Amino acid sequence: MISRAGIGALFAIIASTQLCLAADPRYPDWPCAQAKVPEISLAAVWAGPPLGDAEEKWKNDPKVSALVEKVAARKTPLDDAQKAITEFLSAPGTDKATAGKLVFAGLFEQLNAERSSVLSGLERVTRKQREAADKVRTDTIALQALQDATSPDQSKISELSNTLIWETRIFEDRRRVVKFVCEVPTTIDQRLFALGRTIQQEIE
Repeated sequence: MISRAGIGALFAIIASTQLCLAADPRYPDWPCAQAKVPEISLAAVWAGPPLGDAEEKWKNDPKVSALVEKVAARKTPLDDAQKAITEFLSAPGTDKATAGKLVFAGLFEQLNAERSSVLSGLERVTRKQREAADKVRTDTIALQALQDATSPDQSKISELSNTLIWETRIFEDRRRVVKFVCEVPTTIDQRLFALGRTIQQEIE
């Protein structure tokens, strides 16, 4: 059962969450301490030759598409991804410049799409968290009223306490997940930059 001191702790949780949600007024649903960057800029991750029509053509090459799928996946260790790219571009008869641009165009499109999906997911969870915070606040006020009643109804107090414990547990678990996922966009940025460097070095 939640005590009066516990009610104070619940209000503190709600208040801290509201502060976090307001971290960047330009993006009210953005929950991360890091500034939201909606898209990766090509210039920030690629210093090689202009991609030209590679942005449209990379999907037409089955070998390039398969490589992009493999090395873009975060489950593939970065070292393995870089090695796969080097081996692909070093294969006999390969036009490194053309193949390199195709591979990077694919990586840029794929990882930007993945990153956008992560950003949307984070903002979707934030909206759920806001709704959850409102529900916790409403239930906390109701519990406080029950406890302050002249003749407290212990069964109702117990029932609402259990509900609040469950709601708060889900709320806190979700907050921990959000904190972890907030690192993912930066990880994607770094991966794309590193793979782009590998391709540039092979082209040069």
